[in-house]
Amino acid sequence: MTTTVRLAFASSDRKRVDQHFGSACGLAIYAVNEQQATLLEFAQFGDLEQDGHEDKLTTKLALVRDCAAVYCQAIGGSAIRQLLAVGVQPIRVEENMPVERLLNEAQTALRAGTAPWLPGVRRRRDDPHRFEAMEAEGWQE
Repeated sequence: MTTTVRLAFASSDRKRVDQHFGSACGLAIYAVNEQQATLLEFAQFGDLEQDGHEDKLTTKLALVRDCAAVYCQAIGGSAIRQLLAVGVQPIRVEENMPVERLLNEAQTALRAGTAPWLPGVRRRRDDPHRFEAMEAEGWQE
């Protein structure tokens, strides 16, 4: 069975992870499975400072809510807690780590079943109450 996951990368140029999650000017969202990786979206944000204000996280957290993991150069404690609470694994990587390399590593880990975020993906997928939880959250366009 092919497992497809969404992965997010805090990036200014879609090519490398070079951003702090909270103040990222861009997030590249990919659909990744064992055979391919497809860019779904590149969300861009204005210049944001690392000032501890929580309101700038709201949009980013909503954007990555369905992702298995978020790769970033750095991330604050509050963002880590909020991501983990919705089942998204934050992953810090070295500055300027190539996104293509991380995508290749994710595909290899998916094939081997060793991705650190895979158990969380399976838990969310197999949760019999996931649709009730989605309905309770409401829908906004």
